[in-house]
Amino acid sequence: MDQAEKLRNIVRAQEAETTGTGARMITVTSGKGGVGKSSVSVNLAVQIQKLGQRVIIFDADFGLANVEVMFGAVPKYNLSDVIFHGKQIEEIIVDGPMGIKFVSGGSGIAELSNLTKENVRFLSSKLARLEAMADVIIVDTGAGISDTVIEFVKSSGEVLLVTTPEPTSITDSYALLKALARSENFDRKYTTIHLLANKADNVVEGKIVYNKLELVAEKFLDMRLNFLGYIPNDSYVMKAVMQQKPVSMLYENSKAAHAFKRLAERLVEGSAKETKRRKGISQVFFDLFKRADKSRF
Repeated sequence: MDQAEKLRNIVRAQEAETTGTGARMITVTSGKGGVGKSSVSVNLAVQIQKLGQRVIIFDADFGLANVEVMFGAVPKYNLSDVIFHGKQIEEIIVDGPMGIKFVSGGSGIAELSNLTKENVRFLSSKLARLEAMADVIIVDTGAGISDTVIEFVKSSGEVLLVTTPEPTSITDSYALLKALARSENFDRKYTTIHLLANKADNVVEGKIVYNKLELVAEKFLDMRLNFLGYIPNDSYVMKAVMQQKPVSMLYENSKAAHAFKRLAERLVEGSAKETKRRKGISQVFFDLFKRADKSRF
């Protein structure tokens, strides 16, 4: 039995014991732009797909469309077409490489003020279909600490925070954690926050990044972080981006591709140990809208 088959068996056993949604949702975020967040989302999707899991990426980085650029594909429709133009959720799903699928959020989420309670309930019911189409849903948020990003992160049960060894990146990551900790209704008990050090020279530098953030997060925010690992500073990543392909596909033997593979294995193995409450993507979106406009709920 190879490593991939072992991991698949672990996940099947875990899902048999899990009530609620069968799709695991991982929200990828960062305190600032330029740290490689969307690259992490895309390459993580590739490696998880290689482990036999069905993956859908939800591109919630409104207006920038980094996921579609990295996949070299242009979606014809986005989530706003489901809300306002009668499209089915299946019609807005774009087929990416290796069977990976992705959905563009468009402006339907950013313009929260345009949505009625009926819009939200309708959308939530449509999004529930995604949970039957995937084993893992990766949500790629915008960078920074905008209200929409914080609401996405706050509503998620599992978060992957991407940072780099640059002092500004560490500072901005702490700013995001502080905004999250101070946000109304944030529940530490049911939120797992993984820290990924991207563009690090080695594991020692990656752990230094983690230790700096973990120290201040625990001391001042009463928040614990899980060190997931690091992605090395690898020139092949940029070469792959320039060709609009994930490095995990174009340069499979690169240091970065191997690191993304280890990251995916760690996450899939970790799903069997996850005991915290999971939320499906439909529930996450419903919570996001409800908090944005309490007067309608």
